[in-house]
Amino acid sequence: MPQRAQNTPVCRDCDGFATATITTGTRHADGTRATLRVICPSCKGTGHTVPGFRREVAA
Repeated sequence: MPQRAQNTPVCRDCDGFATATITTGTRHADGTRATLRVICPSCKGTGHTVPGFRREVAA
């Protein structure tokens, strides 16, 4: 019997792509490129968000 996938909400700021690697244009002494790893500040690199809490409004 097939199992259902978990419904985890994807981060709205990064669309689930939580980390990006950016080349700086320079190279190390061994010839590899110097890169920077940047993570999404909203989800802290997880790609998922915690569902918001429901707020009750009293009228």
